[in-house]
Amino acid sequence: MPDTTALDQATSMIEKAWDQPIEVLEVLAVRRPCDDPLLRSAMHIRTALAITDNAVSVHQHRLHALTRPGYVPAFYELDRLSSSAADLRVALAESGAYVQAIRRVVEVREAASTPDRGPAANLSRAAVARSGLASHASGQVPDQPVPTAAVGPSAPSPGPRR
Repeated sequence: MPDTTALDQATSMIEKAWDQPIEVLEVLAVRRPCDDPLLRSAMHIRTALAITDNAVSVHQHRLHALTRPGYVPAFYELDRLSSSAADLRVALAESGAYVQAIRRVVEVREAASTPDRGPAANLSRAAVARSGLASHASGQVPDQPVPTAAVGPSAPSPGPRR
C-alpha cells in the first residue's frame, strides 16, 4: 500500500474541517466563493498542492528509473540524477509548506467558529474595541482619539540655562 501523499493529508484535513466530501467542497468553493472565503482559500492551496504533488511523483519515478537495481547510470546521466534529486527535495518542501498553509486555514476556521477560545478571542475583542469598531451603548460618547506621538528626531535642546 502506497504511503499517503501530502495531497491526501490536505484532502482529509479539509474534508474533516468542513465535514463534507472534497467533491462537494470544490463545487461550493467555485459557485459561492463569498459564502466561505476560508474554504475558497483552502481549495486554492489544495489546487497548488495537487500540481506540486504531481511534480513529486514525476521526480520520484525518474529517480527510481535512474537508480533501479542492476542499472549503472552513464556519465551523462549523473547531472540528470542530481538535478532530479534536487528538484524532488524542492517539490517536497513546497508540498510541506502547502500542507502547513492548509492547516493554518483550518485552524483559523475553527477559531472563528468557536465563540470563546481563550486568549486569542480576548485579544481580538480588545483589538476591535480599541479600533473604535465596537458598538457603543446608547447615550455613551466614544472615547476621543489619543494624539499620536511625534515620530522622528527630537528637537535639539537649547542647552543648560545659566
